[in-house]
Amino acid sequence: MDGLSWPSKFQLDEIREKVVEMSGGDAKNVKFVVSPYRICPLGAHIDHQGGTVSAMTIDKGILLGFVPSGDSQVLLQSKQFKGQVHFRVDEVQLPNYANGSSESCQTKNSSKSQEECNWGSYARGALYALQKKGNCLTKGIIGFICGSDGLDSSGLSSSAAVGIAYLMAFQSANNLSISPEENIEYDRLIENEYLGLKNGILDQSAILLSSYGCLTCMNCKTKDHRLIQAPNIYRGQKSDMKNAYKILLAFSGLKQALTTNPGYNRRVAECQEAARVLLQASHNEVAEPVLSCVEPEVYETYKAQLEPNLAKRAEHYFSENKRVVEGLEAWASGNLKEFGRLVSESGLSSIKNYECGCEPLIQLYEILRKGPGVYGARFSGAGFRGCCLAFVDSDLALEAASFVEDEYRKLQPKLANQINQDKLVIICDAGDCARII
Repeated sequence: MDGLSWPSKFQLDEIREKVVEMSGGDAKNVKFVVSPYRICPLGAHIDHQGGTVSAMTIDKGILLGFVPSGDSQVLLQSKQFKGQVHFRVDEVQLPNYANGSSESCQTKNSSKSQEECNWGSYARGALYALQKKGNCLTKGIIGFICGSDGLDSSGLSSSAAVGIAYLMAFQSANNLSISPEENIEYDRLIENEYLGLKNGILDQSAILLSSYGCLTCMNCKTKDHRLIQAPNIYRGQKSDMKNAYKILLAFSGLKQALTTNPGYNRRVAECQEAARVLLQASHNEVAEPVLSCVEPEVYETYKAQLEPNLAKRAEHYFSENKRVVEGLEAWASGNLKEFGRLVSESGLSSIKNYECGCEPLIQLYEILRKGPGVYGARFSGAGFRGCCLAFVDSDLALEAASFVEDEYRKLQPKLANQINQDKLVIICDAGDCARII
């Protein structure tokens, strides 16, 4: 936990005041869920196929201050969105995407934007997941939620961070003892079943299992995970590698909810079809049609039978799995230069083989790679909107951030001007796991 600067006392006090105002209760009874955003240096777009992925959290994310409501009522307000969300924990929840918008969204005026009425969906989704697993909740919460300024809809898995925050708050209010591994599955239910997004478990795993200074490695097929500690020896000297790098987040100015973009779910289906073709070619029609069930030797033998699109998706999967293995070795040995090279190669494969991204994101990726002191860069998230990330030498982080901002403004002045001047490029440190304080 040493070295963590987020959340600050000022941030917690600000939220505490709001919860006390909403509940009329005692400030000392307010608890907080700290749910960080995550980055995925290596292992992009393969979690839904049971691949091996790497991830870590950053010192930014979701803060949810709350107190038990004393009855079944849930009352929520948000710093980012208007109005309030109100429902009861004894209401039976049905999947949101199949049942239309079921929010009880109350705003201070009669007009309700879709965004305002949907911001509480993850709270209802958390209740859905808890009910689906047989938990009987009797106590609601009164809570105030906020995300790090400027980082919403940014490709940092803010949605998983929000879902986890609500899960942990409901569990705390009802004295439920749920392990991090169990909460990975609970949040998967929110994303996959309640909201209808066909993603894997990388995001939840990173947020719930990470540890400060470590790289989290997870086998998404077996659900096994391990933490790769950064070495104390860096550049041949006794120094802490945690202080040797910073994380740059460069924002494109594009914002679009992942659930509204058909490209993501379509690519998942293409990966599954590629697996089906390869398994059938090898006379293995029993295995689940995901690429983790295809041995690398089978892929090499039968990959010529894949149609061009399916061939690209399979190539990304198998090459990315290999990059993860090599990247973990580089991290464990303190070789940031090699680790960064693999991160950039991952970004290139996401563009060429997985065919995600758009012009502004690709431009950001290319600019970051040229930045002073940058070890490696890639998209953060699916690449359809949001930001790119880079690992950069700590001593050159400010120079690199200035370079990226200047170059991006030249190429995309309109998008860049939609972002607050001090939010276009943000310098971050590594974070810790989700927790209640």
